[in-house]
Amino acid sequence: MNSPELDIEFKNAVKSINDHTESFPADFLLRLYSYYKVATNNQDMPSSRSPLINAFKTNAIFQNKGLSEDEAKQHYIDAVTHYFLYRK
Repeated sequence: MNSPELDIEFKNAVKSINDHTESFPADFLLRLYSYYKVATNNQDMPSSRSPLINAFKTNAIFQNKGLSEDEAKQHYIDAVTHYFLYRK
């Protein structure tokens, strides 16, 4: 998949998550969060009110630090696709 197609698929995956009204498992959200941060090259530190949540978010980002932006986008798309197919 070329970069413009990947960007479109990524934006669609993000939209499908944002439009979904049911809650997601916390571990799934952490994975998506870390992929999104890498995919969008967002270097801002987590800013939750809870230090524990910030620690989990920081750890999730650290685990995916070696991914390129395109790899992170693909992982995000794959995770979203898998979740909506199998709900896990």
